[in-house]
Amino acid sequence: MAISIPYIIQQVINGLVLGSIYSLVALGFSLIYSILRLINFAHGDIIMVGAFLALFLSSSALPFWAMVILVGLAGCLAGVVLERIAFRPVRTAPQVTGFITSLAVSSFLQNLGILTLTAQPRTLRIPDFLSRITTLGPVGIRNIDLVIPFLAIVFAILLNLFVRGTKMGIAIRATAENLQVARLMGINVNKVIVVTFAIGSALATIAGVMWGGRYGQVDPLMGFIPGLKAFVAAVIGGVGSLPGALLGGYFLGLSEVLFVGLLPPQYSGYRDAFVFGLLLLVLLVRPIGLLGRSVEVEE
Repeated sequence: MAISIPYIIQQVINGLVLGSIYSLVALGFSLIYSILRLINFAHGDIIMVGAFLALFLSSSALPFWAMVILVGLAGCLAGVVLERIAFRPVRTAPQVTGFITSLAVSSFLQNLGILTLTAQPRTLRIPDFLSRITTLGPVGIRNIDLVIPFLAIVFAILLNLFVRGTKMGIAIRATAENLQVARLMGINVNKVIVVTFAIGSALATIAGVMWGGRYGQVDPLMGFIPGLKAFVAAVIGGVGSLPGALLGGYFLGLSEVLFVGLLPPQYSGYRDAFVFGLLLLVLLVRPIGLLGRSVEVEE
């Protein structure tokens, strides 16, 4: 297969789009882990929730930007409900209990989706202007492939400004450093954790809009694999590090797309094996991730 410059540019753009989605979900993973040391595998299924919310709203006359905002707000509510019902009661239990709880919540959301919505994939139609092709030099790009990285960077910047420049953001950083000390200093730890779940879930639902809009289909099981790969991205970047989650998402997205796009077609079926092989390689060279730092685990 002859590989041309426009083809390589197109694959890089595809990698940036995929990496943008991974990054948004990985930011939520890292935000929650930095405070609770919780690997929340239900986080990926919030992608599915966001995609179906976009599906239901797509039949309305809402503009795309309003739909994204509404889905994000619904994601905040979903995060608050999940934290209060599923995760708060087991917060003081051993770490493995929270891990098992997240798997249970993931299975519950998937099966609830199948029972109420059926497992049949549904078509998510995006506004016409997002489907149009924009010519950039030698390649033509759908507008949605330009909007997705733009939105991802905007939300990442807003999250950074929130964490760095607001009172709640400072409380989140303090709680991430040491939860017990933060509590002794008068920080409302419960409120901090609720806000963290709300923000993480909002980012995941918005990622669901992006995923469903780009690939055109949604189904109740659609969130598991992207969520798992976003977790891999968070680990590669340094789980618990927000810049690391962003870097890991783009690193993984570009690597995955270029692996499929530049190698012979018979290797395309091994893209998931490549993803986890890349994770093992990074962890062998740098066990704490690209931008991670060592932390003491509380007994």
